[in-house]
Amino acid sequence: MTKQLDHQALKDFTRRYTALWTEADPQARSRQVAELWAPAGAQVLVDPPEAVRNAATALAFPVPRLEVRGHDEIERRVTRAYAMFVEPGVHTFKAAGDAVLLAPALIGYGWQMVTVADRTVAGGGYDVMVLDDNGRILLNHQHIAPI
Repeated sequence: MTKQLDHQALKDFTRRYTALWTEADPQARSRQVAELWAPAGAQVLVDPPEAVRNAATALAFPVPRLEVRGHDEIERRVTRAYAMFVEPGVHTFKAAGDAVLLAPALIGYGWQMVTVADRTVAGGGYDVMVLDDNGRILLNHQHIAPI
């Protein structure tokens, strides 16, 4: 059974999860993925971008489920997000408050993508994560808020 997370554990989770998405060093990023996610953990993008939804609809497919599973795929996902949004120096990610315990082993985490120059919010979302008995992410449903 998963241990009950206290306020400090949630603050620590918030710090570590946010740091992952802004980590420049590939080896450190890889270690962070392994520390945060269970080996078979997954991230599901609940609401794919409009262009993806439109392309699928045009081909008579239902809205596709976008999922990465396992450390290698999650690491590629995090690395790509870093390369697209953080590495160019235009944006960074930050927590929108501390993670919250929604139920035992269920965490909610709000986040924002902000411009580096003036800290205006350029996007954001909310992740709902199921943790394993070791406190690692088994399943992360990521909801991206419209800009």
